Amino acid sequence: MADALELHALWEDFHRVVNMTSAELAAWLRVRDADEETEPLPEAAGTPTGQHVLAILQKRRTDLTDDDIRVMYEVVDTVGDLVDMENEPEPETAADDARRHRLMTLGHDPLKP
Repeated sequence: MADALELHALWEDFHRVVNMTSAELAAWLRVRDADEETEPLPEAAGTPTGQHVLAILQKRRTDLTDDDIRVMYEVVDTVGDLVDMENEPEPETAADDARRHRLMTLGHDPLKP
């Protein structure tokens, strides 16, 4: 388990990069997995990591597990690798849309201020 100072920094970093609310993320995960005729059950929508991010967003810092902390580090690192947090460009191509959708699955919408 991380020490208190490290956990505080991770909590802050995670909530900085995860800029979608739990409601926005839950809706996105359902839309992402829906097709023309069906929509998945809310608890079955999205990737395992997306579901874990959603669960973390609904927790207090004191309730985090070691697995939550691992996922938080993973999300902070992945979003950090894919995003220039200071100068996020607007998506212009299908590849940009795919990148945006991947980030949204982790709880980061690059179009959100």
